[in-house]
Amino acid sequence: MKPTETLATATAPDGSRLTLYRHDGAYLMVVNGIELMSTRRTHSEVRLAELVCALLGTAPAPSVLIGGLGFGATLAAALRLLPADATVTVAELVADVIAWNRHPEWALAGESLVDPRVRIVHADVAHVLRTSIGAYDAIMMDVDNGAESFTTGSNRKLYNESGIRAAIAALKPGGQVAYWSVDSEPAFVRALKRLGLSVAVHRTRSHATSGGFNSIIVATSVR
Repeated sequence: MKPTETLATATAPDGSRLTLYRHDGAYLMVVNGIELMSTRRTHSEVRLAELVCALLGTAPAPSVLIGGLGFGATLAAALRLLPADATVTVAELVADVIAWNRHPEWALAGESLVDPRVRIVHADVAHVLRTSIGAYDAIMMDVDNGAESFTTGSNRKLYNESGIRAAIAALKPGGQVAYWSVDSEPAFVRALKRLGLSVAVHRTRSHATSGGFNSIIVATSVR
């Protein structure tokens, strides 16, 4: 049996404990004892980018925001779809997560981070939203397990009414904000609709051919 290696640990601003593991060539991130992501199960994170960025491939100089770097699966998928003049801002709250992805010996998001279209911001995505009025054609949120299944309680502010309004305000007219979630989140979908967004929920596997299903909630601004 191949051993599980503990590669690094970090502490988020709210005190949450993050641990990076490697097992049999795969990487896992655990937050407060709960698995948050794995490089073996990235299909739904890729679908998050595909559902949002496919229509932007021919748009002039599109600007997109990704909330949460993770292991870079959403970022890499977005870069494959977006044109050469796109701008991709990635907001990551934990500096160590950025450093882990830049580590030259770990097979994470290193290549994507040096793409000239990419701007990495060490900041809470909630702050980026509040200070980016009308800035983005699309926003992709993958900062936790969803609107109800939190590993980090401070992320709740992104899914309440003020957080949704901040995301709407940061969109250009007709822009989209998409949320990755473990569950289908019916209450959150209703909240998005109450605030005037057109919403579609896409169920997709966490692994391309097996395993459980996650949800991609795509909300389109109609203003």
